[in-house]
Amino acid sequence: MRPRDILLAVGIAAVWGLNFISIKLGLDRMPALLFCALRLLAVGLPLLVLRRGPGVPWRWVAASALTLGVLHFSLFFWGIAEGMPAGLTSLVLQSQAIFTVLLAVPLLRERPGPRQLAGLALATGGMAVVAAGVGGERPPLAFALVLGSAVFWGLNNVIMRRAAPPDMARFMMWVGAVGGLPLLGISFAVEGFDADLAAVRGIDGTAIGAIAYTSALSTIVGFGLWGVLIRRYGAATVAPFSMLVPFFGMSSAALFLGERLEPTDILGGLLVVGGILLGALRRMTRSSQPPDSDRAAAPEPVLSRT
Repeated sequence: MRPRDILLAVGIAAVWGLNFISIKLGLDRMPALLFCALRLLAVGLPLLVLRRGPGVPWRWVAASALTLGVLHFSLFFWGIAEGMPAGLTSLVLQSQAIFTVLLAVPLLRERPGPRQLAGLALATGGMAVVAAGVGGERPPLAFALVLGSAVFWGLNNVIMRRAAPPDMARFMMWVGAVGGLPLLGISFAVEGFDADLAAVRGIDGTAIGAIAYTSALSTIVGFGLWGVLIRRYGAATVAPFSMLVPFFGMSSAALFLGERLEPTDILGGLLVVGGILLGALRRMTRSSQPPDSDRAAAPEPVLSRT
């Protein structure tokens, strides 16, 4: 990769890592499901001007809107609202790579090799170490919600492999537009219409900034530039940069939110990231795509976003 593109990949990972700070600030000001719904709807707003289709069959948009938009995002937003530290959430969500491999076996008939199985075992052990630190100020329910959201992220990775959207940013806009309205209805039913209305009436600059960051910068811009890098270099080369997301997420949460890192967080994080990279190593070493190829590459399990 060219040096400027390496810097771009690191910059995108930093944007996604800092996104957890933005989510935490937004959740301090409005109910979790409402905030998530507004984020998705904001992601879909550019379609009012673009007026272009998703570039894939609508069944894939609907499937991704359900698994990613409604289930994944809402569960991990809810988990943070229930007390899961924002920085630790950025790490636990990386377990999506574990679930992607497990789900790809029955759904895509993929057969992981020995290196992938070793990486899967290492990452699973790391997640067990992180889980050992749950309790006290880290409610088990909050951890379970975030871990459950990683399951649906893994399922969405399988869907994305089948869909292979040519324009990730535009596809995500449609996912937001299709998933936002149902989630808004769920928010009315679960959190209460009056509570949601009061939150919208009391919205402040911080909440607006959080919605703008998570929708425009993290999703539309982040995905758009990430897709450019993948088309240029291939997913096997670019995807491992997403492993920097927990580094930026956990360090920024410690710096700006005062979140404390436990020894189990550090050890578990190293095992999780190491296991995922070990599993991806086979793909990386076998990748021979030329740097400036125009061939589109399908998303890999570690295609990270928040």
